[in-house]
Amino acid sequence: MDDVIIIGGSFAGLAGALQLGRARRKVTVLDTGLPRNRFAGHSHGLLGHDHKPPLDILAEARQQLARYPTIRLVNARADSVSGAIDDFSVLTGDGESLATRRLILSYGVVDQMPDVPGFAEGWGTSIVPCPYCDGFEFAGQHWGLVWSGPQSHNYVRLFHDWTDTLTVFAAGHDIPPDIRADLARRKIPVVDGRIIEIAHRGGHNATVKLDTGPNVAVDILFAHPRNKPSASLHESLGLATANTPLGIVLKVDERRETSMPGIYAAGDLATPLMPSVHWTSYTLKTRAWGARERRYLGVLVEAAGIEPASVDPPQSGLHA
Repeated sequence: MDDVIIIGGSFAGLAGALQLGRARRKVTVLDTGLPRNRFAGHSHGLLGHDHKPPLDILAEARQQLARYPTIRLVNARADSVSGAIDDFSVLTGDGESLATRRLILSYGVVDQMPDVPGFAEGWGTSIVPCPYCDGFEFAGQHWGLVWSGPQSHNYVRLFHDWTDTLTVFAAGHDIPPDIRADLARRKIPVVDGRIIEIAHRGGHNATVKLDTGPNVAVDILFAHPRNKPSASLHESLGLATANTPLGIVLKVDERRETSMPGIYAAGDLATPLMPSVHWTSYTLKTRAWGARERRYLGVLVEAAGIEPASVDPPQSGLHA
């Protein structure tokens, strides 16, 4: 029996596995190899890995985990979870039944692309969500923002750190008069109308085509489509969720435990923030919430009844 099974082996899941492996806990990580940021060419802001392709960072992380004999990485989907604390059972897509005392759900979310030609094709290149991830590379250039609701007003104020040239696309939303007045005060133009297509001019440039007026070209376009969990295990388990402006996340307590004892959640699945590798993998230790994210791993290590795993001789390579 494992001490912990981690469902989802991207940045959050592997970060959790690392801490648990270093505490000599027996851990199995299940992953399907489809991280949320696979569409991005480079990842930024992660110390030691700045401007590296995110898939390369993950590959290196898996290699580093190979030195821990109590960590097993399995390329498989978790089809179902049953049982209770100290006696959970996970059935994989390959038909294997795994037993564990604790679970971490870190299977992340998927972004729900709007039905606009060119949006999905540009996601991660000319259309991005996070200024901390891509803003530096486009500082001082012409940015566009697709309005998605009241939270978009916060992005407008945030973007000023990188650029003074911003165009807001209402995209069919009714922007309140007081917010429009604030945008006018900031000399930020608002383009009304529905976006009917986003054309890409190579690289990160995008041209927004509207049903009510001329096309508008920008150097980078920011958008925040809603997202949803990438699997439905939390639904079958009846775990409590919360609806945020960006999508559904799992409700967790200060230890990152869900509404079911013994099941924890990590990464985008439990963090309603803009997507970012460093936030997801808990490396921003200077942020107060980051300290809390790391503390829950310690709680797992010290969970009642879990004893140090017996360590077999080191194994080479990763488990398949």
